[in-house]
Amino acid sequence: MSKQALCGYPAIAVAGALSLTLACGAPKGGISKVNKKLVVIGFDGMDPDLVQRWMDEGQLPNMKSIVDRGGLYTLETTPSPESPTAWASFATGVNAGKHNIYDFLVRDTKTYLPDLGMVRREPPTILLNSIIVSKPKVFSRRGGTSFWVTAGREGVRASILTVPVTYPPEDVPNGELLAGLPLPDIRDRMGTFSYFATDLSRYEEGNTEFGGILKRLVFDGNVARTELVGPPNLIVRGQMQEIHRKGRDMTGSDKARLAELEAIEDVRLPMTIRWNRDSPDPKTATIEISGESLHLREGQWSKWIDLDFRVNFLFRLQGMVQLYLMKAAGELQLYVSPVNWKPDNPPLPISSPESLSGDLYERLGPYRTLGWAEATWPLEEGRIDEKTFMDDLFRAFDDRAQVILNRMDAGNWDLLVGVIESTDRVQHMMWRLIDPEHPMYDKALARRFGDSIERVYRRSDQFIAEVLERLPPDVPIMIVSDHGFHSWRRAVNLNTWLAQQGFMMLRGRTPGGKKLVDLFGGGQFWENVDWSRSRAYAMGLGQIYFNVRGREAMGTVASGGEYIALATELSARLLNMTDPENGARIVRSVYKRGDIYKGPYLKDAADLQVGFEDGYRVSWQTMLGGSPQGIVHANEKRWSADHGSFDFATTAGVFITNRKVASGAPRIIDIAPTVLSYFGVPIPKDLDGSPVY
Repeated sequence: MSKQALCGYPAIAVAGALSLTLACGAPKGGISKVNKKLVVIGFDGMDPDLVQRWMDEGQLPNMKSIVDRGGLYTLETTPSPESPTAWASFATGVNAGKHNIYDFLVRDTKTYLPDLGMVRREPPTILLNSIIVSKPKVFSRRGGTSFWVTAGREGVRASILTVPVTYPPEDVPNGELLAGLPLPDIRDRMGTFSYFATDLSRYEEGNTEFGGILKRLVFDGNVARTELVGPPNLIVRGQMQEIHRKGRDMTGSDKARLAELEAIEDVRLPMTIRWNRDSPDPKTATIEISGESLHLREGQWSKWIDLDFRVNFLFRLQGMVQLYLMKAAGELQLYVSPVNWKPDNPPLPISSPESLSGDLYERLGPYRTLGWAEATWPLEEGRIDEKTFMDDLFRAFDDRAQVILNRMDAGNWDLLVGVIESTDRVQHMMWRLIDPEHPMYDKALARRFGDSIERVYRRSDQFIAEVLERLPPDVPIMIVSDHGFHSWRRAVNLNTWLAQQGFMMLRGRTPGGKKLVDLFGGGQFWENVDWSRSRAYAMGLGQIYFNVRGREAMGTVASGGEYIALATELSARLLNMTDPENGARIVRSVYKRGDIYKGPYLKDAADLQVGFEDGYRVSWQTMLGGSPQGIVHANEKRWSADHGSFDFATTAGVFITNRKVASGAPRIIDIAPTVLSYFGVPIPKDLDGSPVY
């Protein structure tokens, strides 16, 4: 773990320090040794077909001006066309077999349980069930060396801003870095929103499928008292994990104790809501939380509010949050954003040098630190509407943009790399309104919000204009996306299909639908799978793993000939899979891991990577290890487009540059060596990419 990943954590030692922050170094930079500049701007998920269409229509004039001097190219993505995998290859110039990021999830071969695929965490050491004597630690799972680190060692000053797969932040010689995905919220998750409402039933309360927390409001007169769920109490969580490790040996008393601990697992802040329905301004409410009193009108956002979560008398965490009063007539509905880490006092460092995030906070005011900054999950759950989602998304875009422009203006860089993800999130959620064949297409909504994706592309073009204003005309600029997009009309229960085909054996009743909390909470997974008779299982976005003897704890497949025969048989059957409703082909390609990956991390790759045809993607339940009834069903969710699990050969990203590409089709692994070549830095021999000019 880097020094930056340790410094800044509110240290709780036996001595009882309250909130100590370790000094981790001063800002770097100085006089340029290379006398060159290069800018790389990333737009997550920007699709080449949409860029070409709107460029031809005159909607993207600033990108067009760059293309006229250089070109617009498709950019080959990674065989697993997912953001973590592709951005890791962007940073390192190598395939996933050399950097180890294959998916959002990884699995433990001993327990078969999934975990987040970008970081590895070590819990704190707790003395006497009450005192934290060593801090939690976070390690990046990514291998390889970032091109900004290689360049920095040769004197190139780099500013790296919110690039995915940069948390925890790494040391950048002669440079700086502000971390991006998977930087979590205060609950150590991808974005836990909260929703409070009078029209929720008791049965709806609790955790949602995608990680939200729903709370029913009950008013006594015009006052309701409730709580905002904050970070987990690490001491309580440690006790819960000890019980979970017993698995099937858990006793009745263990289960009773677990229920007691679950009730106190999270730190909570009291919140009082005063509904001003009897006042001259009835569509308003006053919310009191953390010493703040906020008067909001229906349809109004609050400012950022600082929150102070006291875990115990020694330990506290700070965060910040925004509130949105959705409704205050007839019923009251209040949305609360995920609790972001405070940039000037995060639980762990989010930048290198550590002071950078706080310096930006002083200059810019509050800005989003959450790696997944857009409100996709509450829209998916139907707790906010499309207008609220788009309003919030543009604020997320502007947050990222202002950080990048601020560092451009600082001028203490030779290489600047900044990434904005709002292009990806808007396509995930709003594609249904540009695809009349999608099950969730709605004519009325399409009339109002059918231009949402185009609006974000136009905002991206305006941002490029702001970048160009700050650059001399001879400075090379690259505009890069990690992958393109597909409409997702039909969901495929891949584990259910594996069971139907006899590759996975189930026993007993199929459990209920999985939720994201099952993944993070350490609950039961694969509870209906008979591993002693199973040969394969699916997890994540299109990954199929074999139950290999000597690798998995209860493996049944011998390596060698049996493994090869299983790969051949399963691949053939997948390619013959058809939609029972219309007979359409579901799978376009199947890739064996040894054919697409090479390197020291090959052992961690899925045995097969499935590339789906346009319109099909693995179901959410497949991602979470579920095997519900039915093989294929209509995607009746707002999350209506994707890239993960589609065939990477049809999911290329964008490469726009004001220089001509020498020859061939560029690949995302070519960006790193291209940058190094431009600065005259020797290209490491283990890189898989090649300079494009």
